[in-house]
Amino acid sequence: MSNKDLIAGLQQRLRELDAQALRRRRRVAETPCAPRMQVDGRELLAFCSNDYLGLAAHPRIVEALREGAALYGAGSGASHLISGHARAHAALEERLAAFMAPQIDQARALYFCTGYMANLAMLGALGGADTALFSESLNHASLIDGARLSRSAVQVYPHGDVDALAGMLAASTAEHNLVVTDSVFSMDGNLAPLPALLALCERHGAWLVVDDAHGFGVLGRNGRGALEHFGLRSPNLVYMGTLGKAAGVAGAFVAAHDSVIEWLAQRARPYIYTTAAPPALAHALLTSLDIIDGVEGMARRAHLQRLIRQFHDALQLRSWRRLPSDTAIQPLLIGPNEEALCVAAALYDDGFWVPAIRPPTVPAGTARLRVTLSAAHSDEDVSRLVAALHRLENPA
Repeated sequence: MSNKDLIAGLQQRLRELDAQALRRRRRVAETPCAPRMQVDGRELLAFCSNDYLGLAAHPRIVEALREGAALYGAGSGASHLISGHARAHAALEERLAAFMAPQIDQARALYFCTGYMANLAMLGALGGADTALFSESLNHASLIDGARLSRSAVQVYPHGDVDALAGMLAASTAEHNLVVTDSVFSMDGNLAPLPALLALCERHGAWLVVDDAHGFGVLGRNGRGALEHFGLRSPNLVYMGTLGKAAGVAGAFVAAHDSVIEWLAQRARPYIYTTAAPPALAHALLTSLDIIDGVEGMARRAHLQRLIRQFHDALQLRSWRRLPSDTAIQPLLIGPNEEALCVAAALYDDGFWVPAIRPPTVPAGTARLRVTLSAAHSDEDVSRLVAALHRLENPA
């Protein structure tokens, strides 16, 4: 095949994406992540980020990032196990371990560049040919890829179906069993039945790996995420929280029993073989945690919950459907790809940035708007969005 044929083949596949209304488009944000942003030269009211507590542009965190760069420079220079593990990384891991200690026995934490890498690391290090891995059907792509790379025997259990999982665990003959789930499902906004899943794992001597990307900082009285929300504590838990969503900066961490974290540090390839994140980010995240764990964090979580209730009470849909969610993720099911794109485009023209989510991120025929609320939004922001949605669903 010639080079020309290679390019032509890709161009044909791109045209097929266009025909199915599946091509994605990047927009360029010209101002900090916030409810009001300059995007591609336009001012928009944004309901699309995962900045759930509104910390991405918080003055204290921005100043901490500047301070961290002055202290540690722009980059780490090497992997954590060579020379890239700075005092800021160590301090952040100690702080995260202390923060999560009420939920995890003998807690220790390990900092990663991204949540994607953290999930690949967890499943790759804990899985293997002697492991049966049970994966929730709506798990994030990073968990799906981690399961594939783990060399484990993977079984997928239906969404939220504890009875089906119980049967699978009872039938397992593997030496090790590993159950993997999101806590808050990123495209649906609902919560996994973590108490029932943990009870199953404890009964069968299995690990429960929880990806709390959309729960950390938001759920629980103190922001310790889904584990605090449900009042869970167990040595069987392996917990991943991201630090680029509610925490407002970048990266992720795994918190678990000290022995689990030591095993990851020794055997997790995505941790061992990558350059450490800039120490300045870790330094800024110490301030993020101070806010999340303090009076301001509690006030921001309370305001976010009020906005969620306001959105529920005010939005009255006829043909579209709001999926049941009590979290900051509020999906509006539309159905066809083309219609979801048209609605998102109409909102954009009206000054709102709300993304249309289509396959393969969600199942075919379930394209949706993914509305995300932030503690930085006001009551008036939510009222404006609701009014715009009502106008678009029921044009005069």
